Amino acid sequence: MTHTITATAVRRAARAGLTAAAALLLAAAAPATAGTAAGGDHLYLMVTKGDGRSSDTRGTLLLCDPPQGHARAAEACAQLDAVGGDIGALPPADVYCPMLYAPVTVQARGQWKGRPVEYRETFSNGCVMAARTGAVFALDG
Repeated sequence: MTHTITATAVRRAARAGLTAAAALLLAAAAPATAGTAAGGDHLYLMVTKGDGRSSDTRGTLLLCDPPQGHARAAEACAQLDAVGGDIGALPPADVYCPMLYAPVTVQARGQWKGRPVEYRETFSNGCVMAARTGAVFALDG
C-alpha cells in the first residue's frame, strides 16, 4: 500500500503543530504576565482569524495603568472603563459591514477593578468584531 504526502498536507500539519505550540506558550505565559500586573486593570487578549484550524492567532497583554499593549491601548482602556470592564456591554459602532463570512474569534482573560474577566466570542468577520468591540481587540493598530 502506498501513501502519498503532498506539500499541502505537510503545510497543514506544520500549521496545526505551530498553532498548538503557540496556544501552549500563550497559556503558559498568561498567568506569569498577569502576576506582574497584579493590582492593576489588565486583560490578556487573543484574536484568531479563520475557523478553529487556523494558525492566524495573535495575542497581547493590555495594561491600563499606564495604557500599553497595542497601538490603541489608551482608547481600549477608556472604552473598557466606561463599561466597567464588561466587553459584552460595549456599545456597537454604527457602521455597515459586508455580509462576508470570514470568522474571527476573540478571547479576553484578566481582571478589571479587582474582578475576574472572561470573554470569548466569534464574529462573522473582522468588521463586525471591530464594530462590537471597539478598540479592545484592535491588535493590528
